[in-house]
Amino acid sequence: MLRGIQQPRQQAPQRQREPRPLLPAALARPAALVLAGCAVVTVSLALAFGHQARPDRLDAAVDTWVRDGLGRYHWPLRLLADLGGLIPVTVLVVALMLACLAGRRWRGAVLACLAVPAAVAVTEVVLKPLVGRTIGGNPSFPSGHATALFGLAATCAVLLTGPSRPRLPGMARLLLVLGAVLVAAAVAAAVVALGYHYFTDTVAGTALGTGTVLLTALLIDRASPAVAPRPSRAPQD
Repeated sequence: MLRGIQQPRQQAPQRQREPRPLLPAALARPAALVLAGCAVVTVSLALAFGHQARPDRLDAAVDTWVRDGLGRYHWPLRLLADLGGLIPVTVLVVALMLACLAGRRWRGAVLACLAVPAAVAVTEVVLKPLVGRTIGGNPSFPSGHATALFGLAATCAVLLTGPSRPRLPGMARLLLVLGAVLVAAAVAAAVVALGYHYFTDTVAGTALGTGTVLLTALLIDRASPAVAPRPSRAPQD
């Protein structure tokens, strides 16, 4: 074969887009510590208020302050409390999942469809019957409203700040996360003002919802770790 005739170069195979973790490696350990703290808070409050039908001193003080300050806004409080209902929460979960699927963020979609439903299931099926704390004769610990809304807020925080976050300005992402947290806090305050829950019920719901999201994100990243890209071979002449 003549040297003057050059053989066609072999094109390097296109590098596939590697999956990105939900949590950056630098935040995996802090997330685990926050998760441990959430578990300690939930378990401690469950042990302290098991099978009680009355507030403690902290609940009595905070509940009275919240009801005195917000009790006259009954209609807006009902609207806020309704955000923690089954249908609105389901709609928000599905919307987050569809947004992740549209952006081909598969891990985010799994997180959205698993974390909040799991947290709500633990609240309603396991903890409320097991702890047995009541208010007005109804199971109250932990607050399902706080669990769901803070779970959604934590999911938004992971999706908007992690390595696979959408291409939005940093300030816009920060405002979205803060907005989700403020809505969750407003719903928690509303259910206390309406007499649906004690203050510590909402604290436990906050811890449970946040902790469940972090646990789910850590498990997803561990079950499907990001693969380091392979170095491409130099083309041969």
